[in-house]
Amino acid sequence: MMEQRVSLITLGTQDMDAQATFYEALGWQRVDTPDGVIAFDLLGQTLGLYPIAALADDIGLTVDDLGRGAMTLGHNVPSKAEVDGLLARAKAAGARILKPAADVFWGGYHGYFADPEGHIWEIAWNPFSPLGTDGAFQWNGAA
Repeated sequence: MMEQRVSLITLGTQDMDAQATFYEALGWQRVDTPDGVIAFDLLGQTLGLYPIAALADDIGLTVDDLGRGAMTLGHNVPSKAEVDGLLARAKAAGARILKPAADVFWGGYHGYFADPEGHIWEIAWNPFSPLGTDGAFQWNGAA
């Protein structure tokens, strides 16, 4: 049986240093990794940056065959004000704001940005799923 968790999120990148600088400008800290990989430990997962050509080669595809999956990475925060603040910080770090923060039909508040290589992030406050004391998110609220 496959457990319900994601261990590693890998973003295939063209410019490793520029992408790492972007995430560091958001306040993230790198962890030690072998050459050719950049990683940031998260709560229960790791975000990895890896050269897109090497990722394609590892899978056995060309870069063009990797395709463009419609996917967003979600980051929940404990308040509306933190949504606004994080979107502003992302923009200052070089992100493109795709949707400014706004109230959502289901009762939350969110906005979207694309990192310098186009990976899309949603920054959200969800009043129905409060974060745990360690910042952990669960759909119906952290225990």
